[in-house]
Amino acid sequence: MVLGLRSIFFVVELGVGLISHSLSLLAGAGHLLSDLVALGLTLLATKLAQRPAVGQATFGYQRLEILVALLNGLALIAIALFIAWEAINRFQSPEPLLGLPMLMVAGLGFVINSLNIGLLHSDSYHDLNLRGAFLHVIADAASSVGVILAAISVYYFNWLWADAVASLLVACLITLSAIPLVRDSLRILMEYAPHNLDVAKVEAALSSLAGVRQVQKLHIWTITSGQVTLCAQLAVESLSAQERDRLLFQLQNYLTQEFGISESTVQIVAFDESDVVSVEGICN
Repeated sequence: MVLGLRSIFFVVELGVGLISHSLSLLAGAGHLLSDLVALGLTLLATKLAQRPAVGQATFGYQRLEILVALLNGLALIAIALFIAWEAINRFQSPEPLLGLPMLMVAGLGFVINSLNIGLLHSDSYHDLNLRGAFLHVIADAASSVGVILAAISVYYFNWLWADAVASLLVACLITLSAIPLVRDSLRILMEYAPHNLDVAKVEAALSSLAGVRQVQKLHIWTITSGQVTLCAQLAVESLSAQERDRLLFQLQNYLTQEFGISESTVQIVAFDESDVVSVEGICN
């Protein structure tokens, strides 16, 4: 439904933008086009991400969603720069505009974007691409308000520069919505720990478990939106095979319940006092 509403409005906004010579409407149409392409690529990436891991693709194809989100963010920044450049040129060489068509389309755009915000809000917390689409819709709604004000200024006061100002507003909103998308995508591709997960707290929790003497290695990263993975090496006291299995089971349940880490690989090694002694000797 979201895709259908935005596709129809793209055609309307592009057509009226060309007829009225409004750069702000054309900017909004360009933003809409990038959103439609991104939504199409997201649907394709989501479908491909469900394919099983085979051959060299041991993690499967889930990172495709993150790559699409990154490309979407970079494309939005490029569009914003182009709109800003054109707006600056409009300040120097303003063109005659039709204010009434601008006002009608901007009002229609605000209504459609408000509906889309309601449709996307609940799912925007669980998927990076859907969060990107949600942020874009919010930016579109805010830009519609700017275009409405510009259209009123053009229609009643013949302030042609107001269209260029609204275009700059659209460019700024696009950029503000794109930066978090690019940042979060790069964090995942660089295999950073999730920003809402305190690595030191995870390490302290692992160290506090009975039998664990030292956390020697700890890696936490995100495969794709909502899928956090942990890999750790723990030095433990001398334990029987049964006690080690019990400890591993306890560790995995604890990580899932306390930190939402559903996939974990934990290697257990025997704790060696001589390693601690040698390190302390070097420090002294």
